[in-house]
Amino acid sequence: MTNYEIADHFSLLSKLMDIHGEDSFKAKSYGSAAFNIEKSPVELSTLNPQDLFNVKGIGKTTGAKVLELLETGKLTVLENLIAQTPPGIIEMMNIKGLGPKKIATIWHELGIETLGELEYACMENRLVTAKGFGAKTQESVLQSLLYFKQNQGFHLWAEVEQSALLMLKKLQEAFAHNKVALSGPYRRQAETLEMIDFVCDLNEKEIEEFFGQIEGVIIEKPEVKLMKVQLPGTVLFSFHLCARREFYSTLFMTSGSAEFIEAFCKAYTVPLHAESEEAIFALNNLPFIPAAQREGSEIEKLAHRVKGQVLIMPADIKGIIHSHSKWSDGAETIEDMAKAAKEKGFEYLVISDHSQAAFYAKGLSPESISAQHAEIDALNIKLAPFKIFKSIEADILNDGQLDYNAKVLNTFDLVIASVHSNLKMNEEKAMMRVMNAIKNPFTTILGHPSGRLLLSRRGYPLDYKQIIDACAAHHVVIELNAHPRRLDLDWRWIEYAMEKKVLLSIDPDAHAIAGYHDVYYGVMAAQKGGLCAKNNLSSYSLKDFELFLEKYRAKKA
Repeated sequence: MTNYEIADHFSLLSKLMDIHGEDSFKAKSYGSAAFNIEKSPVELSTLNPQDLFNVKGIGKTTGAKVLELLETGKLTVLENLIAQTPPGIIEMMNIKGLGPKKIATIWHELGIETLGELEYACMENRLVTAKGFGAKTQESVLQSLLYFKQNQGFHLWAEVEQSALLMLKKLQEAFAHNKVALSGPYRRQAETLEMIDFVCDLNEKEIEEFFGQIEGVIIEKPEVKLMKVQLPGTVLFSFHLCARREFYSTLFMTSGSAEFIEAFCKAYTVPLHAESEEAIFALNNLPFIPAAQREGSEIEKLAHRVKGQVLIMPADIKGIIHSHSKWSDGAETIEDMAKAAKEKGFEYLVISDHSQAAFYAKGLSPESISAQHAEIDALNIKLAPFKIFKSIEADILNDGQLDYNAKVLNTFDLVIASVHSNLKMNEEKAMMRVMNAIKNPFTTILGHPSGRLLLSRRGYPLDYKQIIDACAAHHVVIELNAHPRRLDLDWRWIEYAMEKKVLLSIDPDAHAIAGYHDVYYGVMAAQKGGLCAKNNLSSYSLKDFELFLEKYRAKKA
């Protein structure tokens, strides 16, 4: 069981306890445990029981429950609560804007137990009568319901990565003389996916025997040479079976998007017995197109783009840009975050805590900024040649202005401008706010441009060509926020940004040291858009980053 899966159990336990009105202190402690477990750099399943209790945030009670999960795959206290809860109430936890207290109201006061009943209640205007609700909340719930229904059954790539790699390892160990490879949307590094695909030269009997002894497993055969396996509590696995001689042609045919494969088969040849995927492209006089970029139907344009292209790699990230410390809503001190970044081989750290408008995140007052900058100055002497840069994640206000005056903004090495409030905007309003922020002479980086949260919140509507053109004109960098739930800027706009010579910056938006790892997910998304290290600001060396800031200030002057 992966850390993500363990954390999900504790998160669900915390929320169900709140919904049932149980001990709030215990509920909060399990919620905190979920956060710490998800962020832990060590897989709990690899630890000896005695070492488990040394992990940050895991006490005696929590540790015992982790051991129960690892040994049995179940959590008795959670199973009991689930048994007392209608399935529809548990589903409501996936609806944006519905926390445990609101769900408890919907269930206990309105008698609503399913998503269908909730949707109907919204249509009948019944939610507005309940405590804590209003017309705007009701409309928000209805829109979130519709969005959830459209995305039901999907998972974040980052959340299933460990399951995919673990299953691959187990299959390769069990079938050492066979060929097995990951395929489908997972191999294309899609932001979200429904299942994890494999290609293998196995037969149905071998698959059935391998999985058949697992309690609760469901095996389906929807098509010839295709088997789907659902293990309890995990993502769905799909197996494309083939003869060994057909392995690479099958891998090719299952790795590209439907549009890519259809266009390729119309214009080119896919030999049944290819020796490799490289051989398929060579046969058609095409450069090799990495699986991550096999999207869309414009094969020739894609082939031209990848020719001579060197995709960005995780090792190309030289600095951590966009991170939060205890000064605002981060979990650790600046010194601890800087030391950790240095130990991980990064050359610099950009501290960009929340600004004063973000009161919910302990946004910094001008007085706090002065004190923080004094601390950074002292740390830069102590940690040299490693360097910490002074930044802020300034809120883009309703009129597009940033929430400090010019005097305060001028004290930062760079400014990240982001929208955090009043996200429900039409395109005209959204464009006004973002365009005004881009034109602000202090804006260095446009943070998470669309404000989207994958599988839970659409981004506000933007004309991306206009946004990118404006960033080019005003020398503003566009962030590719690497948090797995954001991956924002969307990879589909990377090519246009590079055409316009707009720099991108893969930033983790780290609120803890463990968040530094998120740059990996940002790189995976960036590869889909064909990003090269030279076009990424966080790939700049310390020397080049300092030079960039000097030139940037000169251009803005």
